[in-house]
Amino acid sequence: MEVGIIGLVIALLSGLASFALGRWLSKRRRQKKADQARAAAEAGQSRQVRRARERQQKR
Repeated sequence: MEVGIIGLVIALLSGLASFALGRWLSKRRRQKKADQARAAAEAGQSRQVRRARERQQKR
């Protein structure tokens, strides 16, 4: 059984689509995890540290 050029093209396209979908989904998951870590770190900060960070962000 031989694999034709069309079969190779289909395999290549499906592989690229799978790669792109995996990157997109992992990007969302990494972003969500980073947001949760940032929120947890900010929750443990003192009021003074929080106010200083807010002043820095306004600049």
